[in-house]
Amino acid sequence: MASTELREHALGDAQLDGCLALSRAAGWNQNAADWKLMLEIGRGWGLTLADGTLVASTLVLPYRGFAWVSMVLVLPAHRRKGYASRLLRRALADLEAGGLTPMLDATPAGRAVYLQEGFGDRWGFRRYQLQSAPRATRARATDVRPLNAGDWQPILALDAQAFGASREPLLRALAARLPQVALVAAREGAIRGYLLGRDGREARQLGPLVADEPETAIALLATALGRVTPPLYLDVADHAAPLVAWVKAQGCVEQRPFTRMAHGGQAAPGDASKVMLVAGPELG
Repeated sequence: MASTELREHALGDAQLDGCLALSRAAGWNQNAADWKLMLEIGRGWGLTLADGTLVASTLVLPYRGFAWVSMVLVLPAHRRKGYASRLLRRALADLEAGGLTPMLDATPAGRAVYLQEGFGDRWGFRRYQLQSAPRATRARATDVRPLNAGDWQPILALDAQAFGASREPLLRALAARLPQVALVAAREGAIRGYLLGRDGREARQLGPLVADEPETAIALLATALGRVTPPLYLDVADHAAPLVAWVKAQGCVEQRPFTRMAHGGQAAPGDASKVMLVAGPELG
């Protein structure tokens, strides 16, 4: 199919079925709620054949000073035709016009492509999968409790320090998606960390988890594992070594690595040391 028979267009609810087909074909975890959320807080572009088949997608999720590049997908039968690069460059041009630094989380295969497009490595994380009940959930005594309305101000302040910008609409949406794991950890009267999660097409995803130290993260995750059943995905930052060891001790198995990348030599925003679980490579 020649590229002249493709139509490039904005993504919206009308393409939701096609977006889900792209996720399924790639073996990714996004469900309809994920796509709707990303399209609400961001914008995207697609390539559609004359018969109406959506063959490629790319999204951007804008924040203050930077934006997340997400869902760079192509149907398997249409790969190696330059469609992903075409939409990626469309997204990069859009972000350059808006003065926003492009950021993304890359799979090993994607990383090679993004290096050629001017992205550089910043830090890494790995996806762990839990298929059965955890082996143990004991952790240091910390006041972990359900998130309530009065917690949002300190949560948003802590998250902005870690992530580098406010992402309030995203966090509030996630808190409603899997409320049993919407948790905060407090010590000496102050919130030291929080955890959110969401349902997915293949598994529930726990994250983001932002905390002042890995021990706080372990307390939050230990509580969450007692409230939801596998299968679960956890995208654990490599720099949170005690949390990585604890997750492995629960029976979590590494699935794949990811690399956080920034475009044009820019530094990654925020304080990575407070990021324990990312929300997922599509969300940051």
